[in-house]
Amino acid sequence: MTKKNEIYKCPMCGNIVSVLHTGAGALVCCGQPMELLTENSVDASKEKHVPVIEKTPNGYKVTVGSVAHPMDEKHWIEWIELTVGGVVCRKDLKPGDKPEAEFCMSSCGSGCGCKTADVSARVYCNLHGCWKA
Repeated sequence: MTKKNEIYKCPMCGNIVSVLHTGAGALVCCGQPMELLTENSVDASKEKHVPVIEKTPNGYKVTVGSVAHPMDEKHWIEWIELTVGGVVCRKDLKPGDKPEAEFCMSSCGSGCGCKTADVSARVYCNLHGCWKA
């Protein structure tokens, strides 16, 4: 059974899927069950992966690690995701980008709950998987 917002990866081809709603079936790719990615939240390595969330006048800034994460061709952060009051925002990154993202929420006005204290961030490192704060 899949659950909303879980992340799965194909062990064969590397496809990554984000679940949009809970379902009873298993996810399959390349004829194999996809693997549920567990989110790490404690970083003991020299590369820092745990996202750091900072409130800004316009929304939130998410930086990957207390020390900037490498962003080179073989090792980089593929995406940063921010969830605020049930609203999910994602920024895709590529090698050479800064390992950070700013999400503007101040002009939302949609009643989405973006002013709430319910804020979390996830990032995905191409070598070390999913991380959450």
